[in-house]
Amino acid sequence: MTTTTLRARPTPVRTGHTGDGTARARRTRLLHWIAVHTVAVAAALFFVLPFVFVFLTSVMSDGQAMSGELWPDSWHWSNYLTVFRTPGFLDWWKNSLMYAGLGTLFTVCSAVPVAYALAKFRFRGRRTALVLVLATMMLPPQVVVIPMYLVWAQQFHLAGSLWPLIIPMAFGDAYSIFLLRQFLLTIPQEYLESAKVDGCGELRTLLKIVVPMARPGIAAIALFQFFFCWNDYFGPQIYAAQNPAAWTLSYGLESFKSAHSVNWNLTMAATLLVMAPVILVFFFAQKAFVEGVTLTGVKG
Repeated sequence: MTTTTLRARPTPVRTGHTGDGTARARRTRLLHWIAVHTVAVAAALFFVLPFVFVFLTSVMSDGQAMSGELWPDSWHWSNYLTVFRTPGFLDWWKNSLMYAGLGTLFTVCSAVPVAYALAKFRFRGRRTALVLVLATMMLPPQVVVIPMYLVWAQQFHLAGSLWPLIIPMAFGDAYSIFLLRQFLLTIPQEYLESAKVDGCGELRTLLKIVVPMARPGIAAIALFQFFFCWNDYFGPQIYAAQNPAAWTLSYGLESFKSAHSVNWNLTMAATLLVMAPVILVFFFAQKAFVEGVTLTGVKG
């Protein structure tokens, strides 16, 4: 008869090193969280506080504005009504909406087919065409402003309006084409080949397959163009300066500031009304905008 002797395994002795390591890791993560969020909060305040200052000043009285006081004694919401009742202010709004809206529409409609051709078509000279498109970005607008003005003023008689700024956007924008082309490169070629197998032509493939998949990129170039047109000061100054009825908000604000140079509350109210559409558009479209920008440039 064989006797089996069972020996008890020694119980491991736990030391405090594991607990100390866990506590140290938690402390490190906590300090890292505090550091990151402190910097984020400081950066947020750095960008938000100027808007808060503009808003608070816009609802102050004439005597309190720019007096050193940061909080209004009484809230004068009538300052915004005074700004709206300024002769020409509503016309500036309409002109800015027309300029930004039509400019964005024309840019998107002209950039999508060109970017699609440069991204998905295989033809001789494709890279040369891309280089030529990008070369137009290197030409400063101040170089061609005089001959372009002579053409629009003498040949087409459109000086004093915004059409010399809107019409060229229907023929493509180099930056929008390049940005959208980089986004379209991320769309797998298999989707396009499947659509062609099902009988879709190039135009139908573009409208039914490419455009829905490229919505973030299209939203990005649309927002970029809308912001550019809305804030454009140089173009309206060149073509619409002699016609106050064609002024935009960005150009008319300078005239408003000169007329109300001592009424800083009204100037701040007008400034806030000019900035409000841009802020609201970006606030509601920031997800598509950020996604469109971050997904571009994945392939070269």
